[in-house]
Amino acid sequence: MIDSEKQRRLDTAELIDETAAGAAATSALPPDDPQHAGQTRSQWRDVWRQFRSHRGAMIALVLFIGVLLFVSLGPYVWTIDPTYVDIRARNSGFVAAHPLGTDQLGRDMLARLMAGGRVSIAVGLTAMIIAITLGGFIGVMSGYFKRLDAPLMRLTELFLALPLLPLLLLMVTLFREPLSKAFGPAMGIFILIVTAIGATSWMQAARIVRGDVLGLKEREFILAARSIGTPPRRMILRHVLPNVLSPIMVAATLGIATAIITESALSFLGLGFPPDFPTWGRLLFDAVDQMVLYPSRVILPGVFISLTVLCVNYIGDGLRDAMDPRIRGR
Repeated sequence: MIDSEKQRRLDTAELIDETAAGAAATSALPPDDPQHAGQTRSQWRDVWRQFRSHRGAMIALVLFIGVLLFVSLGPYVWTIDPTYVDIRARNSGFVAAHPLGTDQLGRDMLARLMAGGRVSIAVGLTAMIIAITLGGFIGVMSGYFKRLDAPLMRLTELFLALPLLPLLLLMVTLFREPLSKAFGPAMGIFILIVTAIGATSWMQAARIVRGDVLGLKEREFILAARSIGTPPRRMILRHVLPNVLSPIMVAATLGIATAIITESALSFLGLGFPPDFPTWGRLLFDAVDQMVLYPSRVILPGVFISLTVLCVNYIGDGLRDAMDPRIRGR
């Protein structure tokens, strides 16, 4: 009797490992798909195949890579200092020396667009990492532990009810000077902006992850792992997190767009980075006083902001479709 009980536990443990390893891949393709009958099933290969079929997402991916190359490799080709002031060339048009013109102080607009793009995209990526990390942690804890669900969700609803823009303005006003003195004007404002945006944009990710974890808790391999006494930490790291990566990645792409828009709004209101530290939002703020005489100074950074946000949203839409097994198998 004891031997049969041990054998049953061993068989259950083997079944858990096999089911958890192939849980996401088993629904990737329909069983009667003749095209992939002889191939080894791979979830990420199927995701990429479905993503490529989304024409808008592929075009957005190419454009977004182009924007990244423009802001990262462009300064090595166009070596003019974005902070260099040439009063004699101020308010110049589209000339060979300055293809996109200069601003009211004679600073090259092409160089400032490149530098501003690096800062804006860096803010978006860093704030997204903070928001996804915080939101994913709260979502997993709330969905897996029943006693933590109510307090964590009430906290999430509290943050959702707060007016975010006034809260961001308050945080910037209170902590701008202390952080600037501690880390310098540029780095202090960068830390403040990304922390403020990340701390006020994690709620959507938390609710999405919580919903997926609640459904995942009822799956067979989770119940089997719990029946043999798997500790919660091992259960979360090995079985829960790998199966909620898809919604986390989709929320991450959308979080980048939200962070870029929020940083641009703060910079446009004059509460972002200092004047000698360009971002796309700061370029809009500097050009708004002369937008009637020189509309290109407003149009160019606005186009880059809109293009980047639109590309990221389309990429997120393509990832959402590609990571849905019901759509991926068609």
